[in-house]
Amino acid sequence: MARLRNYFFTGVIVVAPITITGYLIWTFVTWVDRIVKPLIPPQYNPDTYLPFAVPGFGLLAGVLIVTMTGFLAANLVGRSVVNFGERLLDRMPLVRTLYRGLKQIFETVLNDRSDNFQSVGLIQYPRPGVWAVVFQSTETRGEVAAKIIGEYGVEDLVSVFLPTTPNPTSGFLLFVPRKDLIQLDMTVEDGAKLVISAGLVVPEHQEKLAQLAAEAQAKHGHPSPRPSIE
Repeated sequence: MARLRNYFFTGVIVVAPITITGYLIWTFVTWVDRIVKPLIPPQYNPDTYLPFAVPGFGLLAGVLIVTMTGFLAANLVGRSVVNFGERLLDRMPLVRTLYRGLKQIFETVLNDRSDNFQSVGLIQYPRPGVWAVVFQSTETRGEVAAKIIGEYGVEDLVSVFLPTTPNPTSGFLLFVPRKDLIQLDMTVEDGAKLVISAGLVVPEHQEKLAQLAAEAQAKHGHPSPRPSIE
């Protein structure tokens, strides 16, 4: 019975991630298809000619539409149209605030030059002696930095995102002194796994130490002792 139980849990570990991943992908594809397919003219929709629905065609069409929109917006005429539309939105009080906020978020997230969430750290939160995982975004700038640094004498201030468990998409934006932030060697992906799993999935720190030892051995040309797991 113990061996059968181990086989069962091994099967769960193998099957569950694949099943959940496939289900989420299928749900996303069908959701996009329901939105985009009604916008496609019938003569260009393969569902009109085939006896079955083609999954993913709406997603493909949506990607092409977004790409063409970006191509048109990149030229002079497209920029003029976009600027005209933004000027119209600026005259709408509630819509203006929502549009500006969403645009700034997408520009920050999709900017290739952005270094957001490039490191993982620890801070004492919500009280001293209790540690929380945070993702460092950037140095604090603007009015927040001027007020805190000027009035409280903080020399170096960083902006960090404190995610919630098990949903890391929500959390708190905190401004902390850099000296109070402990940098970790784990990647952002490993930090996200740690938060989502509520501490159950821990990055393999010993493997990283072994890799560093091997790199040091190759660099200096002499054997380096392997870090002990104990």
